[in-house]
Amino acid sequence: MYTFDRETILLVKDVLDMAREKGLMIATAESCTGGLLAAAMTDVPGSSAVFDRGFVTYSNQAKHELLGVPMELIETHGAVSEQVARAMAEGALAHSRADITVSITGIAGPTGGTPEKPVGLVHFASAARDGETIALRETFGNLGRQGVRQAAMMTALHLLRQQMEENYPPTVV
Repeated sequence: MYTFDRETILLVKDVLDMAREKGLMIATAESCTGGLLAAAMTDVPGSSAVFDRGFVTYSNQAKHELLGVPMELIETHGAVSEQVARAMAEGALAHSRADITVSITGIAGPTGGTPEKPVGLVHFASAARDGETIALRETFGNLGRQGVRQAAMMTALHLLRQQMEENYPPTVV
């Protein structure tokens, strides 16, 4: 059983509360985190009111079959790229009831890195039904497999919050 630390749970609750206040549903599309973000979200009681689903698309074939990421995009740019992160987030939006999504694709290590794409490189994207897709690239360094996955999950939560703030401002009464 995986247990989440206090900082993670507080951030997850913040994101879920923000989505609830704005009437939004969330979906995730994860590769290197293997569903860790979805697990953290569903660890919070009541999350089903705003969390629609999580896609764990670890293989390239899964990215293609479940999210509609074109294989040509993966072959041209690699699974760990801004282009694929964007396609994953947009695919999660197209294949769910969510209003906002976040995707994570990267190299958690300890192997798999190259000079161009080192261990710790992670690409993120967040798509909004009523907004644009935003992307983010982070190089966390070799924090160890669990360290990269944890850092990626926290970054994805911050990106979701940013997406909600930018595309779903508070309504003025």
